[in-house]
Amino acid sequence: MISLRNVQDADLEQLLLIENEGFSLEEAAPKEIFLESQLIADTFIVAERDGEILGYINGPVINQPYITDNLFTEIKENPKKGGYQSVLGLAVSKQARSQRIAKNLIDRMEEFVKENEREGITLTCKQELVSFYEKLRFDNHGMSESKHGGVSWYNMVKLREGMN
Repeated sequence: MISLRNVQDADLEQLLLIENEGFSLEEAAPKEIFLESQLIADTFIVAERDGEILGYINGPVINQPYITDNLFTEIKENPKKGGYQSVLGLAVSKQARSQRIAKNLIDRMEEFVKENEREGITLTCKQELVSFYEKLRFDNHGMSESKHGGVSWYNMVKLREGMN
């Protein structure tokens, strides 16, 4: 059975492997950012089965509806209420894909959004993932100003009112 829990320091090596499977070298978060994950441990969730991490979702709460590139290098502690829940990383290990793990992780973030009176969830994704997020009822807000990793990104937003 797959369980969801908050990140722990001991997860680092498994997280880095999944990060590097899911993102190019330019896009992947550096180890230093993962080391700072305790600042946002409340919004850094891992999916695991039998002690093996299968995927994760993470991101700080921000004041604006769109992700900016500085978020990939500067992590600050989450406020208690309000703001937008950003998703800087959502990755599932290759052997665990197509098991609804990404959807379960998004669902958990939605619970946090409602519990903490956030405005909604914001993330950026590549063009090939826009339809995946639209199926999860995210709205495509067009091209992002982000140039993270030298890639073109799309702003995807799901407001709290649109959540079940």
